[in-house]
Amino acid sequence: MRRRLTAGAVATATSLAALLVGLPTAPASAATAIEYTVVADDGVSAADAIAAITAAGGTVLSSNTAVGTFKVTSAATDFKARAARSDALIGASANKAIGHAPKVSPAIEKPVTEALRGRGPHGATTLDPLDDKLWGLKMVKADKARTIEKGDRGVTVGVLDTGLDASNPDLAATFSTRLSRNFAPDLVDIDGACEVEGCVDPVGTDDGGHGTHVAGTIAAAANGSGLSGVAPNVTLVELKGGQDSGYFFLDPVVNALTYAGDAGLDVVNMSFYVDPWLYNCKANPADAPEAQAEQQAIITGIKRALSYAHSRGVTLVGALGNQHDDLNDPQQDTTSPDYGSDPYERPIDNKTCFTLPAEGPHVIGVSAIGPSKSKSHYSNYGTEQIGVAAPGGFTRDFFGTPQYNNAANNILSTYPLKVLQEEGKVDAAGNVTSPNVFKDCTPSGKCGYYTYLAGTSMASPHAAGVAALIVSRYGHRDWWRGGLTMNPNLVEAQLYRTAEKTACPEPRLRSYANEGYAAEFDAYCSGPKAFNGFYGHGIVDAYKAVGGR
Repeated sequence: MRRRLTAGAVATATSLAALLVGLPTAPASAATAIEYTVVADDGVSAADAIAAITAAGGTVLSSNTAVGTFKVTSAATDFKARAARSDALIGASANKAIGHAPKVSPAIEKPVTEALRGRGPHGATTLDPLDDKLWGLKMVKADKARTIEKGDRGVTVGVLDTGLDASNPDLAATFSTRLSRNFAPDLVDIDGACEVEGCVDPVGTDDGGHGTHVAGTIAAAANGSGLSGVAPNVTLVELKGGQDSGYFFLDPVVNALTYAGDAGLDVVNMSFYVDPWLYNCKANPADAPEAQAEQQAIITGIKRALSYAHSRGVTLVGALGNQHDDLNDPQQDTTSPDYGSDPYERPIDNKTCFTLPAEGPHVIGVSAIGPSKSKSHYSNYGTEQIGVAAPGGFTRDFFGTPQYNNAANNILSTYPLKVLQEEGKVDAAGNVTSPNVFKDCTPSGKCGYYTYLAGTSMASPHAAGVAALIVSRYGHRDWWRGGLTMNPNLVEAQLYRTAEKTACPEPRLRSYANEGYAAEFDAYCSGPKAFNGFYGHGIVDAYKAVGGR
């Protein structure tokens, strides 16, 4: 990818979210220095934390004063260990791969390739040309909700993800350039060559694709072209906290969350987990001391940032994850760390290990279901963490029927043309070459592209869209920051109260053997119809959430 200068790139530092401390730049060369996020211990002042970081061999580049995190560079090979030993610091988490290019993070779902193109399993009232393929839109009754509430432009939804392609006409209509920020500059050793000078992609772009797909489900405009989202009239805000490659590091995520609180965003969707640990444990005996300290730092930093955003009116919605784990009783983690060094097997203690942000404070955890309302084979579940269920896709749903093994069992949404061309699914002239990709153009000739994905990442934005409709319907004027606002506890209560109560399957042990999955995917659903491990409080219901009956 060639480098070019792009005017108007948004800096990652903001007045509160990433305050520069004015220290000298790192003396080490770029070839030897590693970037870290360091978390100060409770009650430690910024000055004392900076002194401790300096003593450990680090140079502070910026800080987040709201939650006590510091972006640091160091060439010291033992910096993580020295930071872990400091009484003023909890630990350090590296932001770069060390020694080899990493694999793609399992936090990101890729387009399905096993399925055939087909129409959605449910008909729907066609609002936009592709809406008849959006079985998820109908399942959550967003089509009916629109007769009462389409969303208010003064309600803002942050998409904390890999970016957002605002060139798609379905997203251009609802996108706020003014509020959007990029907190995750490209890292060459992970993302490849930078597309722009300075490596800070301009807002309104997405070189990964994941964030664009999420955004379309939340608020693609009902404008007569392409498809429409759950809350088509609300405002989308890009919070780029994920790398192009799909990794989500501590510093960008923390800064994005604190910015969301400071900017007065109403809802933030988080369809990822913070790398490099699938489960962050406080003191796992399988981990070295510096790895323990790193995970303690991630736990503390994310919890502080989530609490900060929530206290400032942000409703937080998160994907439960795609490891088909019972989060009440996870057994082991064999995928962590997912960059920097080889992963190794670790026993997971439910009391001291957390997948974040889904298991963080104030997060509405969302599981994924297919069009038959079956829990998707990949979806995590569990009564301790789940809030609601929502459509996330399940290619092999409807076993034994013509709808089995069909791409249309997944979630269709917006996707960047550039990424589809890189994947060989659209040619250089803009013509679609894949049966699972769609193109639709406005009368003026502006074209959008759309593809199917599956994952809890696709379920979470359905719930986030319903949360945005709740704020639109019941929120009050925010005289300080403009738009509407609503206490996130009240948003969560309304989301839960109006969800469609859904009982566990019978038998309660759901086997996916017919669908071709091994016994390790078997999942036991515990709890009554009112609240259980597969569906939580139920399947989100946009129509009831805004007052429908």
